[in-house]
Amino acid sequence: MTVLDDRALNRAALARQFLLERADVPVLDAVAHLGGLQAQEPQEPFVGLWSRLRAFDPAVLNDLLTGRQVVRTPLMRRTVHLVTAADALAWRARHDAMLRQRVLGVYRRELDGVDLHELAEAGRALMSDGQLRTTAELVQGLPERWSPVARRALGEMLGAVVPMVQAPPRGLWRTKAGVRHVLLPAWLGREIDPLPSDDADPVGQKLVRRYLAAFGPAASSDLRAWCGLAGLPAAVAAVRGELVAFRDERGRELLDLPDAPRPDPDTPAPVRFLPAFDNAILGYHDRGRIIDDAHRGLSVAGERVVLVDGRVAATWTVDTGTDAGTGTDAGTGTDAGTGTDAGTGTVVITPLHDLPRPARAEVAEEAERLAAFLVDDRPRVKPAV
Repeated sequence: MTVLDDRALNRAALARQFLLERADVPVLDAVAHLGGLQAQEPQEPFVGLWSRLRAFDPAVLNDLLTGRQVVRTPLMRRTVHLVTAADALAWRARHDAMLRQRVLGVYRRELDGVDLHELAEAGRALMSDGQLRTTAELVQGLPERWSPVARRALGEMLGAVVPMVQAPPRGLWRTKAGVRHVLLPAWLGREIDPLPSDDADPVGQKLVRRYLAAFGPAASSDLRAWCGLAGLPAAVAAVRGELVAFRDERGRELLDLPDAPRPDPDTPAPVRFLPAFDNAILGYHDRGRIIDDAHRGLSVAGERVVLVDGRVAATWTVDTGTDAGTGTDAGTGTDAGTGTDAGTGTVVITPLHDLPRPARAEVAEEAERLAAFLVDDRPRVKPAV
């Protein structure tokens, strides 16, 4: 079985993530291909797409959000993700059990004795009028019998048992807005796809294929780290005959789609700026293909990072003179953190090790382009979505 070293895996990951070469694809297609973008920090997906797409216009993503073609919702790993409407409807039921278990993992004692089915019914009834509500308003609106239960535990479990989205203006470019929830089916005008009653798990099989298209070659543990779902071995087994297999230098079996890009390991990799909690890093259990073990903590601490020759080599921030952050959404799980919103100011780079002079020049040039993107107020001709 062919062994792929970290550099070969790095170039494959960069190619799948549109980080080896910026892609000329519509924004909606990019969000779908990437399996969504982690988005508990509302402004970060804009930088993630800017680093991946040619001539990315934030107004297009705004239009997709207000036009209900993409949504912000807790999904993979119980973190807020920006996903297409189609994926939110197709994937939500497959994630239900995981979402509940992750909340119970934090609040099992507080939620002891709470009938989750009854809580879900009460939450849906409360939200059936279509009004946007904060988490606090949702908890306050529940029947009196739940008043003894800890409010934070109730609020987070409501987000797990009731499919909901964070409605705009939350998540719009350069817009500060609190979290207000609305039912996912009501927002999109279509019911969530039900799980099939048999054991075929077509949703799980599609998740496997979609993950490998955006992250492969990868091990089953990497797939689990990305989506948070433990029950996918049957789905992997069902599609294994379609896949090709490799091993990494640690001896793990890696699976992949046969025709997916696996560039030459010597392919040059340009400097790229990644936002906080980017799935190019968080989408793997073994992140050695893109970040050194010594710096692994950066990926869950909300640090924005710079890729040099395809690997994390620096962190970056925007110096605005004030902390413009809007905070982290409640109920985002272990990947939660804070960061400064992308806005006007100076891009400040902190190398993690000495960089060669050519690399420093390339980092500075890309930082200038990023700064220009962050402050650009010029009217644009919007490309098709």
